[in-house]
Amino acid sequence: MITKSIAESVLACAMSTGADFVELYGEITRNNAVSMVDGKIDRVTDNLISGVGIRAFLGTRTVFASTSDISREGLLKCAASVAAVMGELKKDVQIVLRESMLPNLHPARIVPSSVDAKERADLLRAGCFAAKEYDNAISQVSGTLAGVDHTILVANTEGLYTTDRHVRSRIAIEAVASKGNETQSGSSAPGAGMGLEFFEIVDPRNVGREAARQAMVNLRADYCPAGTMTVAIENGFGGVIFHEACGHSLEATSVAIGASQMAGKLGQQIANSKVTAIDDGTIPNAWGSVNIDDEGTPTQRNVLIENGILKGYLIDRLGSRRMGMPMTGSGRRQSYTYEATSRMTNTFLANGPDKNEDIIASMESGLYCRKMGGGSVNPLTGAFNFAVTEGYLVKNGKICEPVRGASLIGTGSEILQNIDMVGQNLERAQGMCGSASGSVPTDVGQPLIRVSTITVGGR
Repeated sequence: MITKSIAESVLACAMSTGADFVELYGEITRNNAVSMVDGKIDRVTDNLISGVGIRAFLGTRTVFASTSDISREGLLKCAASVAAVMGELKKDVQIVLRESMLPNLHPARIVPSSVDAKERADLLRAGCFAAKEYDNAISQVSGTLAGVDHTILVANTEGLYTTDRHVRSRIAIEAVASKGNETQSGSSAPGAGMGLEFFEIVDPRNVGREAARQAMVNLRADYCPAGTMTVAIENGFGGVIFHEACGHSLEATSVAIGASQMAGKLGQQIANSKVTAIDDGTIPNAWGSVNIDDEGTPTQRNVLIENGILKGYLIDRLGSRRMGMPMTGSGRRQSYTYEATSRMTNTFLANGPDKNEDIIASMESGLYCRKMGGGSVNPLTGAFNFAVTEGYLVKNGKICEPVRGASLIGTGSEILQNIDMVGQNLERAQGMCGSASGSVPTDVGQPLIRVSTITVGGR
């Protein structure tokens, strides 16, 4: 991508006016996707992203610039622009880089871009047709099969020169069910940090059927009543509650400047003793895993909360300088046009001591959330509002009729304390997380949990 000698010259140029550290981040990413609507190919895309971002530090001050011109002259021009903003001091700098490589924990066997678009479309078509054939009430099906081949280079003035390549595949199918003037939808979107061999373990037809099943459940559901109640939240994407309401509050981006509900609480009991939360970027071939983060730091298993005690934060390089704490392999960015910030990778609640059947049986009344959707959160206060995309009323310890239109409303600090039962069926699900450094792939997850009391929005 960029030779060591060129990288050395570029780093020296950016450091020449007083910076105490400079980082070069190079990227070549190939994205491809096939989209389908009602059995017909809607769009086939294949694009290439290539460029470099250069960031200089002086204490906790940073200057950043990026360029798509990766010639020696283009890179030196970008570095000079960083140096010009950083200061006026002129000094001779010599940088010596040492190449290092980490083992690849996430190998890909079939790179998506190497497979003909027709073969990829056939996989998607199988899933979409399975959704359409699920029930006569399924009126529309759409889907996308996407692949990413992402290669990065990180070099810095500490002598680091390293590269990493990561491949991801994902299929997303949405089904719409109709009855008279009423329409409801369902979706399923599994993915992994691997090539198209992903579809040797995930059958696209099952993805389509799951999307259609959700749509049919919601079509026959009545509206959820509103009120304060006990809620059980199922595994997989149910973990989005922790991710949004609590996970972002543990990122150094907000913690380091005191803009987080979790700032200054290390070692304190912030959750029920049954709650253990982990962010682990090393899980083989997981959707949010990488060998190194976008600052060149190896990813690791970070225990955030252990038995209810706050144990750690997610810390990037700038956060490390601000907080005086070591980096945790959490510096991530969407592309070379963004500065890296502290972000989650695969974040989940660990299995707990309770049997799943006991969780539902313990509820005299309440709401069982089988599938969660999107929502909004304020990292400073932890206040959140999340949609329930598939829910059921619970009566006398049994899951009963489906309901729709439910939402969960509360704060991260409250829900952590009110999780009073944690089951044993941990599962993760895939999503894209947006924050200051753009959109990055993340896993969320948890086992079945019970929240003793929470506000449920409905009718």
